[in-house]
Parts: sequence; C-alpha cells; structure tokens
Amino acid sequence: MADRTIQLVVQYDGRAFRGWQRQPDQPSVQQALETVLARLVQAPVPAIGAGRTDAGVHATGQAVGVVVPERWHAEALRRAMNALLPDAVWIAAAHEMRADFHARYSAEARRYRYLVGLDEAARSPFRRHFEWRPPAVVDRDRLDAEAAALPGEHVFLAYAVKGTAPADDDHRCRIVHAAWEPRPGGLAFVVEANRFLHHMVRFLVGTMMDVAMGRRSPGTVAALLHATDNRDVSVPAPAHGLYLERVMYPASLYAAPAVAA
Repeated sequence: MADRTIQLVVQYDGRAFRGWQRQPDQPSVQQALETVLARLVQAPVPAIGAGRTDAGVHATGQAVGVVVPERWHAEALRRAMNALLPDAVWIAAAHEMRADFHARYSAEARRYRYLVGLDEAARSPFRRHFEWRPPAVVDRDRLDAEAAALPGEHVFLAYAVKGTAPADDDHRCRIVHAAWEPRPGGLAFVVEANRFLHHMVRFLVGTMMDVAMGRRSPGTVAALLHATDNRDVSVPAPAHGLYLERVMYPASLYAAPAVAA
C-alpha cells in the first residue's frame, strides 16, 4: 500500500506539556499527536517536529511531518485528528508534501516571537501565562540597539545551553531578521534564522532586557557574540512568553502549488 507524506502545522499551549519531545511519564506534544495518529491509522506513526520546544513554550506554527496510508488526504487527516486531540493542541493546516520532505532537515528558516507585556493589564490571568511582564522599566531605545547587532551569521556559544549540541557543532547560526515590534500593551521580539540552539531565543531576550532595564551595559549582546562559552549570558527569559511562529520550506517540497505554513 502506498503512503502519503503530510506536513501538519500545529498550535499548542505549552503549559499543558513538558515540551515537544516524547518522554516517559510526562505529557508531551509529540506523544499527544502520536497517540491520536496511532488510533486513526491503527499502527504506530512517528510525528517528526521541525524543532524541540521546551516545557512551557507555545507554538502557533510548529511544523510536523507524518507518513500515513494513502487513503488519508491532508485535510481529512487534519479534521480527524482535531476531533481527538486534547484541547491544548490544534492542527491549523495540513499540506501534502513530497516523499523526501523532512520536517527538521528540510527547513530553510524558523521564526520565533517573544511577547513582553508592559502595561498593568499584563497581570491579567488572560495574559500572564502567555507573555512576560518584566520587573522594571524598559528602555525601548536600548532594546532596539541590542537587537541591531544580531542579523548576520554569528557563533552563538554564549546563547546556548552547554552540552546540548553535538561536540562538533560550531554553534553558528544565520539570523535574517531580529527586531522589537510594538504590540497592544507591550512589545514583541521577532527573530528568524536558519537554525536555533537550545534556549537561544530566551537567552537573547533575557540579555537584551537586562540591558534595557539598566542591569547591564549597552553593547552586551554584541560583545557576547565573541564569547567562547555561556558563563556571562543573562538568565533566560521565562518560557511562557515564547512562541514558535512559523517554519519555512522550499516551495518545491509541496505536492501542491501555492501553499505556505
């Protein structure tokens, strides 16, 4: 029987899980998807994510690759899975892909968004679990100046958890966009790159916010791009403000034209 390769565009509330990756005795997004897939297909189906989000991190556009029997068209699979998935997970879209598609290795870029609340209403129970309210006044000009140092190709040893990448990994990433944007009640840090390291976005946000709150000197973000370890990086920003927003793939990998995650 022939198979069909499908990309699922998945949204989830990170509070309900201990992260993306399957793990024993802990709820994960991967496990939630694979449990439903096995029920529908009547056989184990691996769900391959574009990246591993940590406990508490949300997603509005996590890309997940699955291979299912040919009878399962993309939209039919999306609807069937949404009928069975827990409330904290929702599949926003499903695209049929070429057989050589791989959710992780085929990705050209990934985009994250980190939400910061600056008004009093950020304490609301409807916002406090989905954005970070910093404990001091934030200087927007300093934030913009720190973010301006990031676009380009750099070694991010200072902005990664030590020992989480392979020993031969050079920790080099190419950032194509990094900027703070205004939003109702606060700001959003939007960053797009070819790859991200473990805790990288949260380390960047934590360091930029320390500069913006006067806890560190201007130019700290740029200086740490030359560091050979992470001993001087700031404490990472809380996980609940971070969202995996989108994963981008070559158009040639889609089985149908004019589709996007």
